[in-house]
Amino acid sequence: MQTMAQQVLVYRLTGSAASLGIISFIGLIPLVPLSLWSGSLSDRISKRTVLLISQISMLLQALILAVLTWTGTVQVWHVYLLAFVNGAAQAMDTPARQAFTIELVEGKEDLSNAIGLNSAMFNMARALGPAAAGLLVAATGEGTAFFINALTFIAVIVSLINMRDLPEPPAGNEKQKTLTHMAEGLKFISKQQVLLVLTSLVAVSAFLSMPYSTLMPVFAGNVLGSNAKPVIDFMCNPETGLMSCRSPEALPLGILLTTLGIGSVIGAFFIASTTDTMRRGTWLTIGNLGFPAFLVLFALSRSFIVSCLLLLFIGFNFVCQNALANTLMQIATPDAMRGRVMSLYSMSFQGMMRLGGLQAGFFSDWIGAPLAVGITAVVSLIYGIFVAIRYPEVRKLA
Repeated sequence: MQTMAQQVLVYRLTGSAASLGIISFIGLIPLVPLSLWSGSLSDRISKRTVLLISQISMLLQALILAVLTWTGTVQVWHVYLLAFVNGAAQAMDTPARQAFTIELVEGKEDLSNAIGLNSAMFNMARALGPAAAGLLVAATGEGTAFFINALTFIAVIVSLINMRDLPEPPAGNEKQKTLTHMAEGLKFISKQQVLLVLTSLVAVSAFLSMPYSTLMPVFAGNVLGSNAKPVIDFMCNPETGLMSCRSPEALPLGILLTTLGIGSVIGAFFIASTTDTMRRGTWLTIGNLGFPAFLVLFALSRSFIVSCLLLLFIGFNFVCQNALANTLMQIATPDAMRGRVMSLYSMSFQGMMRLGGLQAGFFSDWIGAPLAVGITAVVSLIYGIFVAIRYPEVRKLA
């Protein structure tokens, strides 16, 4: 909800696709140092402690953003500053949360299912959140979405506090120097070809394919806006009595993001239902090729309905790619290294996605959003084909 409302707010304040890229880039600034540090920290102290600190930080920034928006004092630099705070909190949160999963299921045999269920919950929120935010922002403005996001962290914080009998970190690690501990993790990763290939797939996809999400307000407003007009007229027409719209431009974006979320949920439940006999590497390859391929079609579409259908497939393939890359990396990693390995995964994904969002924003202002998305998706698809041919062992991973 906050992501969607923040995009609408920034675009309303600036009217610039480049500003959408800047807001994405700002979250990158604290990502590299804090992700590596968080991964090291997660291998030395309780992951729950790291998560509590990051969740409380994200609660506070969402609450401040809600108050600024409600009072009408919000300026674009406020949003940039709070995006930096949120990026720092997420950099702390993601490696610890990814590595925390295996501790909750007590073993690798159920890891794929657990990551799939975690992805299902995340993507269910991606499906419901934009729909709710689209209605809320259209009717009441962006502040309500920020405030509800702040409230949701309370449930997470209470759940973390009430967890019992969690595994303890390995004895002696807490005394190791941070830089030495981080270097040890990077040295381990550099010697594992499978981990390097999986990381490269995540990084390239995040930089070249994922930036389409940064430009979704542009697609919803400029590219598909006229074709979506009948939907807006029906939802916001006082004669239908359906709703009173304060920001009707939020509705197409909410619908597009909701269909994307539904596709992601279908993919997540598919991954969650897999068994040990499934060839995870095969489905990873399918997702890695299908994700950019459907993005190319999305960039070419000028029909609102067709674009919604394509986003279903984009969401499905995205989850197949990223949830399975996550699973395979954790399976290939010993327990003592998991926090540091997952810090590289999260840094590659989040960092390259935010850099990609920056290039997509400026690229879109130069040649238009459809070309910006289409060209980078083609390059991502070519790299996926290269990996599938050059590293056939990845397709055979179980």
